[in-house]
Amino acid sequence: MAFDLFKPKAPPLFGLDISSSSVKMLEIVDAGKGAYRVERYAIEPLPREAVVDGNISNLEAVTESVKRAHKRLGTRTKYVAMAVPSGAVITKKIVVAAGLREEELEVQVEGEANQYIPFALEEVNLDFQVVGPSPTSPEEQEVLIAATRKEKVEDRVAVAESAGLKALVMDVESFAQQAALALVVKSLPEEGKDKNIAVVDVGANVMNVSVLRNDQSVYTREQAFGGNQLTQDIIARYGMSPEEAENAKRSGGLPDDFEAEVQRPFMENLSMEIQRALQFFFTSTPYHSVDHILLAGGSAVIPGLEEVVNSRSQVPTSVANPFASMQASPRIQLKRLVSDAPSLIVACGLAMRRFDPV
Repeated sequence: MAFDLFKPKAPPLFGLDISSSSVKMLEIVDAGKGAYRVERYAIEPLPREAVVDGNISNLEAVTESVKRAHKRLGTRTKYVAMAVPSGAVITKKIVVAAGLREEELEVQVEGEANQYIPFALEEVNLDFQVVGPSPTSPEEQEVLIAATRKEKVEDRVAVAESAGLKALVMDVESFAQQAALALVVKSLPEEGKDKNIAVVDVGANVMNVSVLRNDQSVYTREQAFGGNQLTQDIIARYGMSPEEAENAKRSGGLPDDFEAEVQRPFMENLSMEIQRALQFFFTSTPYHSVDHILLAGGSAVIPGLEEVVNSRSQVPTSVANPFASMQASPRIQLKRLVSDAPSLIVACGLAMRRFDPV
């Protein structure tokens, strides 16, 4: 599912994902014969508190990180696809008559949106997409509406423009993630058809668990647990500053007892949080099982995490890598790309917007 809170399309663009801990840029190009190639990417850390709960609270600091990332990316492309946080977007599926013209559809959507959106329509960016025929009536069709406060979009556009870039596409993080995960699901047994795929995205402060079935999200839940918990554990045990702990976590160099005394308990806690989220899924939906767990987000690459999650949940578990079936340009270190892949999921979904039909 893809949304544009702006319409124009076509020029080459790259994905720009601004998360709470870093800026991620990714450019994917057409390699011919239906194949894609990862051309270049860059990850630039953000200062603490520059982005809080998806809100850009320090515009200058975020702009500087975007500038640095773009310089390292080394592309001439200035056009970007960006996304607003899922929590800042109201989505609603509505049913309308089939065969409406675009203008008629717009009038219907605006009328429906007024009922569901707790803001004046002039304060929001509104978009919609036809999902397909209604399952209950051939004379009707389902339409998905997405709306977000204008300032959520404007802040991101301002950052791009201050860094000399132009936002061509504004998507929703969860839809960008879904687009990238569709590439991962294709590599699962039977391409994941009629299977419940749990996606566990472990961010800095929040763990987002969503369950996909045939490319549709059937469940989503956020839990307050993330990679920062491991950083706090390192600070508490070794008396490091937050910056030292974050660097040590990324590049190694921690004391010998780190794996057994700090990392392993963190992985066990994370596995327990996943179990709790799945229990909520089972009790609040008609489903009683999950067929596969995909780990995403920065913490997904902790060595041995998939084995710990697998042994606790008894569900096949793997780290999400949307680039597994793509080529990579010679400038990219493959080992580094595999390690960074789980944190590039949203950026990948955004970069793939380049190939949308015009």
